Amino acid sequence: MGKGGRHAYAAISLFAAGALVLTGCSEGGSKNEAGDKQGKKDAQRQQASIEFGDAKASTGPAAEVPGAKPGGTVTVLQRDSYAHLDPAQIYVSDEGSLSSLLHRGLTGYKATSDDGSKHEVVGDLATDSGTTTDGGKTWKFTLKDGVKWADGTDITSADVRHTFERQFAAFVSNGPTYIQQWLANTPGTAYRKLLPDGPFKGKHLPDTILQTPDAKTVVFKFKEPKPDLPYALAMAGYSIVSEKKDTKEKYDKAPMTAGPYKIQDFKSGKSMTLVKNTNWTAATDPIRHQYVNQFNFVFNKQYEDSTKALLDDAGVNATSVSFNNQVDAGNLSKVLRDPALKGRTASGYQPYVGQMNINLSQPEMQDKKVREAIAYALPITPFVRAYGGNDAMEVAGGLISPTVSGYNPSFDPFGKKKKPAGDPEKAKALLKEAGKEGLKLTFGYINSPEGQQYSTAMAAGLQKAGFNVQRQEIPAETYYDQVSKVKNNFDIFHTAWGADWPSASTVIPPLYDGRGIQDGASNYSHINDPKVNADIDRINKITDPVKAAAEWNKVNEYIVKDVVSNVPTAYYKQTQIAGSKIGGFVYDDVLGGVDPRRLFVK
Repeated sequence: MGKGGRHAYAAISLFAAGALVLTGCSEGGSKNEAGDKQGKKDAQRQQASIEFGDAKASTGPAAEVPGAKPGGTVTVLQRDSYAHLDPAQIYVSDEGSLSSLLHRGLTGYKATSDDGSKHEVVGDLATDSGTTTDGGKTWKFTLKDGVKWADGTDITSADVRHTFERQFAAFVSNGPTYIQQWLANTPGTAYRKLLPDGPFKGKHLPDTILQTPDAKTVVFKFKEPKPDLPYALAMAGYSIVSEKKDTKEKYDKAPMTAGPYKIQDFKSGKSMTLVKNTNWTAATDPIRHQYVNQFNFVFNKQYEDSTKALLDDAGVNATSVSFNNQVDAGNLSKVLRDPALKGRTASGYQPYVGQMNINLSQPEMQDKKVREAIAYALPITPFVRAYGGNDAMEVAGGLISPTVSGYNPSFDPFGKKKKPAGDPEKAKALLKEAGKEGLKLTFGYINSPEGQQYSTAMAAGLQKAGFNVQRQEIPAETYYDQVSKVKNNFDIFHTAWGADWPSASTVIPPLYDGRGIQDGASNYSHINDPKVNADIDRINKITDPVKAAAEWNKVNEYIVKDVVSNVPTAYYKQTQIAGSKIGGFVYDDVLGGVDPRRLFVK
C-alpha cells in the first residue's frame, strides 16, 4: 500500500515527512548503534510468514489489553484529512489505520502479543481464516452468527458478493486489485472486462467464480492456486460494503460501518468524530476493542504541532495521540533518549520503501541517460534529514524493504549509500551526452513543511547537475490521488510503498506491471517494460516462496539499474508519542504504526 504496507494499507501513503533540518554528517543524522541493531532485528522478524488461524483463534472477544478500562474521549491529532472512507478506495496507511476501527473483512490480523510484534490471520466476519482442499484454487468462508451493520441489519453473503463485484466498477480506482485480477485470471486492468459496471446494472459474477449458496456461505473459485487469499482478504481495501446502503461514489464520504465505531460527524480537512457502534458485539470480534467512548480527530496538525502538544501533556493533550503523525525531526533524538518518555513512545521498522518516481509518460523522460542523470544527481541526505536522520530512516539501495524476504543489503547501483548527497558531476556528464543540459524538470511535492523542506534541498541537488527544476506543490490530502493520474504534469515525484504481506509479490506487480496503468493505480512511474511484465507472470506461478523471493529481487534490481524508472530513497522507521493518560499504546508491525484498536484512557 501507499505509505501503507503489509497491513494491506499499502500503497503506504507515506507522504513526505520530517520537518527541521538537523545538523549531522552527510549520512543524514545522528548515530544510534543500539537502535540500528534493534531495527535490523525488527525488520528481519517481519520477514517471517504470518500463520492462518483456525475457528478457535477466530472466536471473539479479543484478548484484554493489560490494565484497560472503558470510557473517556481520545483526541487524535492528524496531519492529513481522509480522502477516502469507502473500503474499496483505501490503499494508504493513514486511511488503513482509521479503517481498523470502522470496517471489517472476512479475515483480519489478530495481535497475539501485547507488543504488536506477533500476529496471525484469523476469521473476522468469517468463522475461520478460510478452508481450501485443492491447494488454493477454491476457498470457502462461513459468516459468523450475529455480525451486523451499524444500523442493526445482518451482514450476509449478499453483502460479500456485492463487495467484490463492485470492485470491478469504474469508479473504484484507488484500492488493491489482487483479488479482481485473480478472479478474472488476468494481470493489469483487463480484469474490468469480467464485470465492467460491477453489479450496478443487474449483472453478477458467475457461480464458476464466486458462489453464495446461502446467506452465510461464500466460495471463491480461481483457475490458478491462490494460497495467499487470507492475507489479501485482510486488507482494508477488501473490507465488506453494505449492499443496501451502497451509494456508489457518495459512499466514499459516508460509509456504513461494521467495526466498533461509526462516524458521527466528518468535516473534511477540519475534524471527525467517531462514537461507539452499539450494534458491534465483542463476542464476534477476535481483533478489536471498544474501550474508548469517543475519538475526536483534528486535522492539519503538522508533525511539529502534534509533537509539541503531546510533549506538553497538559489538559486535553494528556489524552491525545496521533494514529500516523510521527515525532518531528527536531524532537526525535530528544524523545528517543529521554528515559521519562520511554513509556509514552512507540517505535518500529516500517515495511515502506521511499522512491522518486520518474514519469515515463513525459516525452523528455523517455531518454535513459536523462533518467540516469536524475538517479545519480538526486540527493538523499536532505530527505533522510527531514525525517530525523538515521533514527527515522535508512538510505535505500533497492525497492524491496528489509522487512520483506528477498531483500539484498548490498545492492546500490547509483552509490546512494556511499554518496547520499548525490553525484552531480557524473549526472552532469550524462546530461551533456544526452544533449539535454538545462532540461526542465517539474517536481511535484507534498505541500507540508516536510515536503517543502526536502523538495527544496533535492531540487538544489538536481540543479547542480544542470537540470532546471520547477517545484510544484500538491495538497497533502489529495497527494496520492493526483500523482496516480495517468495524465499528470509532473516529471518526478516521491511516493512510498509497503508490502501488503511479507512477500515482494505485493510490491513488484502492483507498482511496476505496465498492464496495470490506470488512474488511481499505483504504477506511479508508468513503467511498461515487456521483460518486467513477463517476469511478473512467470514468478507469480512459482510456489516455492524462497525461490520466488530471489526472482522478485532480480526484477527489483533490473528496474532500478536497467530501466531506471524509480530511484530508491529510504527505508522507513517510525517513532510516535502519546499523552500520559493514553493506555494500550503500542507500535503494531502489521499496521506500521500505533494500533488504535487497543487504546484506552487511563
